[in-house]
Amino acid sequence: MAGEIFSRYELKYLIPFHLYEELSQILQTRMVYDKYGDSEGKYNIISLYFDSADKKIYYETRNKRKYRQKLRLRIYNKATLEDNAFFEVKKKYKNRVNKRRTSIKLEHAYQYIDNLLGKHDDISVSNQQIFSEIDSFRNLYNLVPENIVSYDRQAFVGVDDPDLRVTFDYNLRCRKDDLHIEHGPHGTHFVDPNMVVLEVKVDYSVPLWLSRLLSELGCRKGSVSKFCTSVDLLEEEDVEIMMHTLER
Repeated sequence: MAGEIFSRYELKYLIPFHLYEELSQILQTRMVYDKYGDSEGKYNIISLYFDSADKKIYYETRNKRKYRQKLRLRIYNKATLEDNAFFEVKKKYKNRVNKRRTSIKLEHAYQYIDNLLGKHDDISVSNQQIFSEIDSFRNLYNLVPENIVSYDRQAFVGVDDPDLRVTFDYNLRCRKDDLHIEHGPHGTHFVDPNMVVLEVKVDYSVPLWLSRLLSELGCRKGSVSKFCTSVDLLEEEDVEIMMHTLER
């Protein structure tokens, strides 16, 4: 997945699977599949999210602070320790999202997380400046691996407007018992498998034709945080396990 710096607006919707299938067919007449996906613009995303012991990142997002940010390590489709991953800082101010990321060998990323490497400027990455920002952010918040989120995605790109992207994320799962992203997309569904997260990503405004289409199909904007929702579910599972243990 190319690109290291992104700045755009992201509008989110939670829609039923049958509506996704209908909308996907319609978009094929106005947009093209993401070139990084398969023949239908589909690929898998697996992300390792980070947080502090007192869950600063979680509460910044949950409380909808005007300025909030996240750190994640991400791969697309299958990967081994020898393949590259992306370290990403995602920042959101009001409704605009800024994402900065750098490519790093997955094995080296784990070594960096475990503090097994020397100075960060000795680590081989595609963008040293962005990695320095990641390192500063991680140290400031004392960030450690929290959980893994994975999902399947179908992505479309505008023909006349290449900055327009529409993505559909489904089969959303999470886990924290296995924090190795190269082990694949397994875990517990934290969004109903019959629902799909639709995101419209634009530089400034949604094209009129797309805005009308979403309105006609009854798509309503909704706040969907993959990170917060997955953390909520995993904490509920921890409570259930603890209660069962105490009942024995």
